[in-house]
Amino acid sequence: MNLPELQQDEALRCREFPVSGDKVYLAHAGVSPVPACVERAVASAVSAAARDDQEEGLSTLLRQTRARASELLGADPGEVALIGPTTTGISAVAAGLDWQAGDEVLIYQDDFPVNVYPWQALESRGVTVRRLSTPTLGEITPELVVEQLTAKTRLVALASCHFVSGYRIDHDAIGRLLRERDVLFCLDAIQTLGAFPTTVEHVDFLAADAHKWLLGPCAAGVFYVRRDLQDRLAPQAFGWNNVRCPNYVSQETMNLRSDARRYEAGSFNILGIAGLNAALGLLLEVGIAAIAADLTAKRTGLAAALQAKGYEVFFPEGQQTGGITSCWREGTDMKAVGERLAAENIIASVRGDRAGRDYLRLSPHFYNTSSDLDLALELL
Repeated sequence: MNLPELQQDEALRCREFPVSGDKVYLAHAGVSPVPACVERAVASAVSAAARDDQEEGLSTLLRQTRARASELLGADPGEVALIGPTTTGISAVAAGLDWQAGDEVLIYQDDFPVNVYPWQALESRGVTVRRLSTPTLGEITPELVVEQLTAKTRLVALASCHFVSGYRIDHDAIGRLLRERDVLFCLDAIQTLGAFPTTVEHVDFLAADAHKWLLGPCAAGVFYVRRDLQDRLAPQAFGWNNVRCPNYVSQETMNLRSDARRYEAGSFNILGIAGLNAALGLLLEVGIAAIAADLTAKRTGLAAALQAKGYEVFFPEGQQTGGITSCWREGTDMKAVGERLAAENIIASVRGDRAGRDYLRLSPHFYNTSSDLDLALELL
């Protein structure tokens, strides 16, 4: 499957993305509908589980999923763990490092809470949590990060793209600068992985669930830990899977697995991983570069059209943005606008900021067509 073929053949599009049959789905920054290949993969796994050992073929599934995830990330398969939600991965980093009293963590308070609360919890261990200041919601540049480092900064935790404003950080440039200063970098990649290139050459830790741009099931994400940091990041859960136990017999000495599987303590979410594997295969087939170019073009068109209708838009020129276009208009109830769209089977999201302003958030994916966007814009 390629992107032009999908967008030009409506029968193919509706077959491969069933939601397209009766809805215009523009809320992939929230929870995405799954494509037909994911539906088939999960259904097949359920059917097999009803008729046979659920672990039949599991090693092959895990190997293929890990390989596909590592290809998407530009990582080694031994650096990828399949432990589910973004929260689980980020919390594993926050809890697993050997923090010392006086260490500092630099975060962005207006990131999605999953990338805030695990770090704030470190304050009870004597870690100082410092907050980035930004000129605009989510606008975090490499220069801004470096300016706000101190000699005590041990780790910087950021999101690859802001979930409201759509600002997409240059995570590679930020990571490069941090590594030069021996500062660890943890990336919440859920708002770009599957939509824009999100490789880990200059990232130390990364977590992303599958239910947004990866087009997979909930709680079936990926967790990346740079190989030379795996001995420094202690697992927080221990079980039959990540501690070696020949023939399922517990040993007097605990010997962890030698790669990222040390963070996979217990049984796998087999159904979720089956769906994730299928979703990764689809995204790699279409190509992340093609998807990113398509989403960039969509955002440019949406921003211009929304401005023409009197709406304000974050970063209207598309400077360093992802697939999210959020808009607002003074005196307009944006929640009511979202409800009106939903009544016409046009699904968007409404998100707010710290000051209480609501924004209509449009986040199409590569299978959405220009006709989809025109329908939404016409109603707006």
